[in-house]
Amino acid sequence: MSEEFEDKVKHYRDMGKTAFVIGYTGECGKELVKALSKNRIFNKVVLIGRRKVELNPDPGPEFEQKIVDYDKLEEHTEAFQGCEVGYCCLGTTKAKAAGREGFIKVDRDYVLKSAEISKSAGCQHFSVVTASTADKNSMFLYIKTKGEVEDALKKMSFDKLSIFKPAFLLCDRSERRLGERVTQFLMKPLICMFPTYSAVPTSYVGGAMVVDTVTPGDEKLRVHNNEQIHSLIKQDKKN
Repeated sequence: MSEEFEDKVKHYRDMGKTAFVIGYTGECGKELVKALSKNRIFNKVVLIGRRKVELNPDPGPEFEQKIVDYDKLEEHTEAFQGCEVGYCCLGTTKAKAAGREGFIKVDRDYVLKSAEISKSAGCQHFSVVTASTADKNSMFLYIKTKGEVEDALKKMSFDKLSIFKPAFLLCDRSERRLGERVTQFLMKPLICMFPTYSAVPTSYVGGAMVVDTVTPGDEKLRVHNNEQIHSLIKQDKKN
């Protein structure tokens, strides 16, 4: 950890803030929890999900899991109370969500409802993972849905909104997806030639979200593309 980044972390930690994470069982979410545990920038971190899971390794006593029904989030507003910072790593696939409507419900509706409730509860800084290709006007479901999320979040007027737009995510998933393995194999030459453009490890995404959080600035909107996510990670490694 560079001295500059260490100073940012200490300054932010001294503020004594509380955060929540939704989507913490996904690959980006897991890495975010690891990064938050490593840097200890919050007094308390509320992990909001459908079910309680075993966290390995144990992130620490300041992490608390709260169970909610995403279809009835308005009945769980207390889970978001007192959290000045929110992270959203929610995401699924069309196949896993059992179709188009299920995918939209998870990747758009749950994200936006969580954002609305958290803002009403006092969330000042909301960070979300979308996609490098996000475009609300696209004809492709995944790209269009991510674009709609970005557009709607911008209109909510958070004090600060950070959008992370990774390209192909590199990770060792607990559930193997054949399509992703094939894509990664086909993209291997491109990834080797342009490592910061075409892909990014999920650990980088989680780490970049922490770097962004502790970095001061008056911008209401921060948008980090794939190359910028790589760049953020380098900031805490410079000597």
